[in-house]
Amino acid sequence: MAEKKEVIRLERESVIPVLKPKLIITLANLILRSSDRKEFLRLCKRVEYTIRAWYLLQFEDLMQLYSLFDPVRGAQKLERQNLSSEEIDELEQKFLSYLFQVMDKSNFKIATNEEIGIALSGQYRLNLPITVDESKLDKKLLKRYFAEHPRENLPDFSDKYVIFRRGIGMDQTTGYFFMEKVDVIIARIWAYILKLTKIEKLLSGWSSARRKRNPKKDDEIVTEGEQNDLYVERIRIENMHISFHNLLSKITIQEPTFDRIIVLYRRSSSNSKAERGIYLKHFKNIPMADMEIVLPAKKNPGLTPNGLGEISCHCCNWSVGSLDMPKADLWVIFAVLSTVIGYCAKTYFTFQQNLAAYQNLITQSMYDKQLDSGKGTLLHLCDDVIQQEVKEVILSFFILMEQGRATKRDLDIQCEELIKEVFDASCNFDVDDAVEKLEKLGIVARDSIGRYCCVDLKRANEIIGTTTEELVLRAKQSINAS
Repeated sequence: MAEKKEVIRLERESVIPVLKPKLIITLANLILRSSDRKEFLRLCKRVEYTIRAWYLLQFEDLMQLYSLFDPVRGAQKLERQNLSSEEIDELEQKFLSYLFQVMDKSNFKIATNEEIGIALSGQYRLNLPITVDESKLDKKLLKRYFAEHPRENLPDFSDKYVIFRRGIGMDQTTGYFFMEKVDVIIARIWAYILKLTKIEKLLSGWSSARRKRNPKKDDEIVTEGEQNDLYVERIRIENMHISFHNLLSKITIQEPTFDRIIVLYRRSSSNSKAERGIYLKHFKNIPMADMEIVLPAKKNPGLTPNGLGEISCHCCNWSVGSLDMPKADLWVIFAVLSTVIGYCAKTYFTFQQNLAAYQNLITQSMYDKQLDSGKGTLLHLCDDVIQQEVKEVILSFFILMEQGRATKRDLDIQCEELIKEVFDASCNFDVDDAVEKLEKLGIVARDSIGRYCCVDLKRANEIIGTTTEELVLRAKQSINAS
């Protein structure tokens, strides 16, 4: 069996995958004149200080609102406010409105059914079926929000929890994976026996139901503008050629990752007390096929003998029934029964191994993969917004400064080309947002035919003016000097 190459097509994201200090220093070094370089660095600082001031009040309102719904101390604060249930509901919706605005500005996207289906269509390190205990999750908070703020392509579970994702990475794991290889071999032998003995017809109902749940055959996410899409490859054991040569040797498997994931949910209320806490969990570098580890209210995985017993009974009934056939092959029946018994035993031991791996992954997600939660997640988001906005403004101003006049489309293309050529990275540059900020700062103008041009560096610094942060720094320097 030749190896099957599995490629996933994803839409490129707007987030600029370059750290702000590296972006500024690299662009500054491309400026030849030292005086212009100094003015450019000053402009970068003033742009950041100004954008940070723009968002200060909004971020403060966001943090104040969340303090009322913090799962740890929010309940006590709400009690002291003496608010009615309707007033609390309004504050919840206001918080969610601010939160989703910040998510959009941070280039986080809500994971759709299709994206999650493609992500979970394979296996990586997690080989257990993980499900959510929906009875432990609230179904009113998010349902009301999306009723008032409709969005396209919402997942089926959006009334209970929302998964935001941003950025695409790659994770590789090297090991022997002996049990996984054996499992693949047994699965292929079992599939061959089912096909040979035509028992697969007994399972046709289950297979057709599964195809209905996963109607898409190709592992790809179809998006507009395919020429700008990002292609990432999966390397799975199921698609490899397993032989005696590589059965006992190390192999490398590869899985695309979601660089950042944020999960939003609320626990269900009890009969005695209404739950008002809103949970935010922030994760990094989560393999797509293992993204179940970030789900809230996970059920403990368990071995389900009913499914195996049902298959075994079907096989036994078929075997016993086939004795009445004139052309019954007792050796085939014996082979089938032996395979069923062996496969059940193999499934039990594989489950024990997968359960240990699952517990290890959960521990790792808690200590290594989880960046923060609650208020810490909000602080991350607020900083992400500022960093992204600053990088967009600086990059677009630099292009206009170096290239002269440009239309919005040309500016978009040139910014993406510079990121690719200078930083060896790619993104779908958000030129609309960048131009809007440049116009708000007053450092660009548009001519009669719609082309944009920037003022010179010295004039740009004069337009923005001295910021409060610069005055504070000067005061500190004068105190230290004295």
